[in-house]
Amino acid sequence: MSTTYIAPLLRQLVTDRARQRCEYCQTQEVIIGMPLEVEHIIPEVGGGHSDETNLCLACPRCNRYKGVLVNALDEETNEIAPLFNPRQDRWDDHFLWQQGGLYIVGLTPSGRVTVFSLQMNNPFVVRARRVWIQTGWHPPQA
Repeated sequence: MSTTYIAPLLRQLVTDRARQRCEYCQTQEVIIGMPLEVEHIIPEVGGGHSDETNLCLACPRCNRYKGVLVNALDEETNEIAPLFNPRQDRWDDHFLWQQGGLYIVGLTPSGRVTVFSLQMNNPFVVRARRVWIQTGWHPPQA
């Protein structure tokens, strides 16, 4: 976890740019009832900086599982692939909602390793998404 101070204006820029939702799993801040976290896409320990080009908004769950990861093994191709980068990649190019928003499917090697590494379809979030879908809160609209 980073101990670098993120100025309030920069934190607000990151939050507004992400439209108050996790840039990995798209969970909306208002649904989970707690603030989302500013996350370093390239971790500081890997040389990443605390500027707007390397920061994204992440839910606590995605942030915790991502940790210092930047790539992982794609089991479909058996090759190392970079995790999804919200500053360089478009979400819709790498992911797809399945079963009305219940599951996130990775469409590319980056999408697949991100879904797997960040455990984006763990039983707890799938159970929560089921409730969010029933109430009309999920999946988020573009």
